Amino acid sequence: MATTPHPRPDTSTGFVHLVGAGPGDPGLLTLRGAEALARAEVVVFDHLANERLLDLAPAEALRVRAGKSVGHCTLNQDQINATLAEHAEAGRRVVRLKGGDPLVFGRGSEEAAYLRERGIPFEFVPGVTAGVGATAYAGIPATSRGIASAVAFITGHQAPEVSQASAPSRLDWNALAKFPGTLVFYMGVTHLANIARALVREGKPADTPAATIESGTTPSQRVTTATLGTIADVAKERNVRPPALLVVGEVVAHREQLAWFEDRPLFGLSLVVARPREDAEASAVALEAMGAEVLVAPTVEILPPDDFGPLDAAIDRIGEYDWLVFTSSNGVRGFLDRLLARGRDLRALGGVRLAAIGPSTAEALGRYHLRADLIPPSFRSESLAEALKEAAAGKRILLARADRGRTVLQDELGATAEVHQVAVYRNADVAALPPVVLDRLERGEVDWIALTSPAIVARLHALLSPEGRGRLGAAVKIATISPITTAAATALGWAVAVEAPVHTWDGLVEALVAHVASSRPGPASD
Repeated sequence: MATTPHPRPDTSTGFVHLVGAGPGDPGLLTLRGAEALARAEVVVFDHLANERLLDLAPAEALRVRAGKSVGHCTLNQDQINATLAEHAEAGRRVVRLKGGDPLVFGRGSEEAAYLRERGIPFEFVPGVTAGVGATAYAGIPATSRGIASAVAFITGHQAPEVSQASAPSRLDWNALAKFPGTLVFYMGVTHLANIARALVREGKPADTPAATIESGTTPSQRVTTATLGTIADVAKERNVRPPALLVVGEVVAHREQLAWFEDRPLFGLSLVVARPREDAEASAVALEAMGAEVLVAPTVEILPPDDFGPLDAAIDRIGEYDWLVFTSSNGVRGFLDRLLARGRDLRALGGVRLAAIGPSTAEALGRYHLRADLIPPSFRSESLAEALKEAAAGKRILLARADRGRTVLQDELGATAEVHQVAVYRNADVAALPPVVLDRLERGEVDWIALTSPAIVARLHALLSPEGRGRLGAAVKIATISPITTAAATALGWAVAVEAPVHTWDGLVEALVAHVASSRPGPASD
């Protein structure tokens, strides 16, 4: 669906977008929120905002961690307010990325009032609040016809007994006990026993269904069901930890029928995608849809050629070639974008046949309304060379490829055809992995890593410490895209648990899903 950018006031004096990031799943960010992040110069984010959303901001944008988790505070509220104002007054576009919705227990109104006092323009970008998002992912409807026609969102931050002894409570516990609908308590785990006791004391039946939803909408989601009278003890036995919601009401009984999120094929698993960022983002979305936690860790960057001269010369002579061969989707984008940038259009390829190493590369051609004339049966350079030998014998072939890599096509086809190759993009090794990803790999706190080329394997090995390298293939299982990648990993001493029989990214994911399904026990009950 195409969207038109929302008109903004003049931002020459700076502007602050108070954006709700949703309860955890990055896919729950609104289109409006994504648009604000794409234009941000500064992002000030909470610990509950999924850090994958930071990838939507420009690479050069300043990222400021605001913290504020239980027992820990990177920046207090006054410091957060001052940070927002400082950058906005310097003329910058600022995104304040807040977990859930900025106006539902999010202190967004306080931040906005601080900005208004200083004449700084702002807007609210609503987000999916946990009381709606986490309950839905738990299979617990907030309302249900004939059972609950109302829902109340309540802060559980203040213990009922303590508030009565030391200060007047802002909550009417008698009214809450008699509320004719669903009660959803935010931040209620610490005072769970007191909350349950207060509701029962004020008349709420002790056998009312209740549930805690821990880390809702994330692969760490854990739902515990019981009754209002027993939920505190059951949650203690299961060591339920914040962030978690407490849901009280007859709607909790629907969970047995409506639970869906935990049934996803990769639910509860963490997976590192070590592909270049351009490819990793789309890969991450698909894996997250299967329930996985995805950490993006590009080991190489895709960059334009240092010198466009050879590529431009090849484009100018494109009509002299019989075949144009692409070995990656990056090659397709690099070549065709440059062709278009030089004022040519797709008619320049009218007399040229197109070969693609596999379906992903063919799909990239399709996005330019082009169709591959040849795709080999096995998506490897050897298979592509074999398929082209007869079709392109005695012909002129242009290979559009990276500045480095295997020379199989050049070597094999050169025996029967005139082969020229040109670098349409270059691979540059990254200096370091993202700190969060590196730390979890080094500790072995990731379930899987997906490796898609020998170059990625080599660079990953170089970026890890000896201890971290020892975790791969052991604590961190490895899935590879092809035998060549497997060989590169095993040569470094890494055991490979899964190799894709079909050498594409989709093939790798299918193989991983099948492996997980075969090794997983049956679903656990609440």
